Amino acid sequence: MNSQQTALAYMDAAQQIADKVRATQMDKIEAAAQLCAESILQHGLVHLFGTGHSRIPVEEIFPRHGSFPGFHPIIDLSLTFHTQVVGANGQRQAMLIEKMEGLGEAILRNFVFRSYDTFLIFSNSGVNNVIMEVALGAKERGMKVISVVSMDHCLATSPRHKSGLRLPDVSDITLDNCTPSGDALVQVEGLEYPVGPGSTIGYTLIVNALKVAVAQKLTEAGQPPLVLTSSVLIGGEKSNDLFERTYDDFRDRIKIVYGG
Repeated sequence: MNSQQTALAYMDAAQQIADKVRATQMDKIEAAAQLCAESILQHGLVHLFGTGHSRIPVEEIFPRHGSFPGFHPIIDLSLTFHTQVVGANGQRQAMLIEKMEGLGEAILRNFVFRSYDTFLIFSNSGVNNVIMEVALGAKERGMKVISVVSMDHCLATSPRHKSGLRLPDVSDITLDNCTPSGDALVQVEGLEYPVGPGSTIGYTLIVNALKVAVAQKLTEAGQPPLVLTSSVLIGGEKSNDLFERTYDDFRDRIKIVYGG
């Protein structure tokens, strides 16, 4: 197999993830979209949280073109600032502190939540302490919890939280990003270890399918969202105005979260 064939092998594996998401996750995406829409229609929020590379789907939901207010990203840089790799703010530190007890609850204490909010949590493994504390803390505050994990990877990984539970055990809805355990998708001949992670493929398919389903529900309910839209589609002046109104709408929605 040459390098082009190896690259195509990754694309084939990515397509298998997409096909599996489509075949197995649509009912759960529909149920999750209903919870999210119900929160947003009450002028509540869908809080988003992930550590490590599971911050990627958080940013994929909002803010970016084709997205809308109602989603509240919560990203703690100490857990997600991976570009330094070594030295200060290095990867070793981030991987260590996501296993610490008490940090998840400390993060939640910075915000004001309401029982009609929803919490959407991303974790490929679904076992680290910070993730579990955030999920359990959200449940204790009366919120519905939606999780997105790799079920294969999650079930192959021993629980780390003192409860002995994994993220799906405490979630109201669990979506499977359909990535195989270990995440990497392609075995290169002569190389001992597989390469090419696939969880981002599954994550982005799920969150964008969820996003458009929520937009449909909000529109059907008579509350069509303000959507960040490219100037290529609607012209510079209209796009800029829409961006400003969308950010204002987001600011108004999150006031209470920060005690406003």
